[in-house]
Amino acid sequence: MARVLLVGCGDLGTAMAMQLHEASHEVVGVRKSAQPLPLEMLTLQLDVTQADTVKLLEQISPEIIIYCVAATAQTDENYYLHYVLGLHHVLLAQANNPNLKHVFFVSSTRVYGQHSDDVIDEGTPAKATDFGGHRLLEAEQLLQNLPCQSTVLRLSGIYGPGRLYLVNMAKDITRWPKENHWSNRIHRDDAANFIVYLVNLALNGQSVHPLYIVTDAMPTAQYDVLSWIANRMSLPQPQKLNHAVIQGKRLSNRRLVESGYQLKYPNYQIGYAELV
Repeated sequence: MARVLLVGCGDLGTAMAMQLHEASHEVVGVRKSAQPLPLEMLTLQLDVTQADTVKLLEQISPEIIIYCVAATAQTDENYYLHYVLGLHHVLLAQANNPNLKHVFFVSSTRVYGQHSDDVIDEGTPAKATDFGGHRLLEAEQLLQNLPCQSTVLRLSGIYGPGRLYLVNMAKDITRWPKENHWSNRIHRDDAANFIVYLVNLALNGQSVHPLYIVTDAMPTAQYDVLSWIANRMSLPQPQKLNHAVIQGKRLSNRRLVESGYQLKYPNYQIGYAELV
């Protein structure tokens, strides 16, 4: 059993907390809201953007940190506060923690701003093209000089219960994009389970890479996904679609698969079949 500091207990964070708890780890959750985690897990109400409140974490001394905070607005300032400054505050609070073994940072494939038919993997240089990608890369750099191991997890688009962006788009013809592009996704449960899987590997002294792209095994043109959902739900579809894929990127999950983790939802059909 290990003490895990889970910073950011939204939908994904709470799913991880449940998995960690079931694995008999001691979970200390940090969230901005006053709502406690289930199963009487210790929950601290903190704002990671405020250095004075984050100092309370100096007394926690976890072996594992998972930083899973989400920005609350699509602005450069908000991304800086939540990803860069917030992570800096948390790491600073653990600077004198001799028990810390591994830090996991939940990032995003938004750092890959390039549009290409070539498959992108962990060896592909990240070329951010917007403020979000640049701030995430800036946060990732904070892990470079830690005295412990660290891992960046670049998640593609998360879907699952309550995350029905493409389902809602398929329902409204006016929301279908005018141009086709590559789409990559990961089910919420697989994202949570994979991160917990890596935590257990690290605690057992097994090798964990410093970077993973966390996505399913089937990058797909978005029109194909929308059409599949629409057919499944007997919904009307736009009459004229140019199916040529002109933008986006295809992501490889080979390193995830090579870790030994088995995806519960390896493609969108299996995942969305449960949702629609």
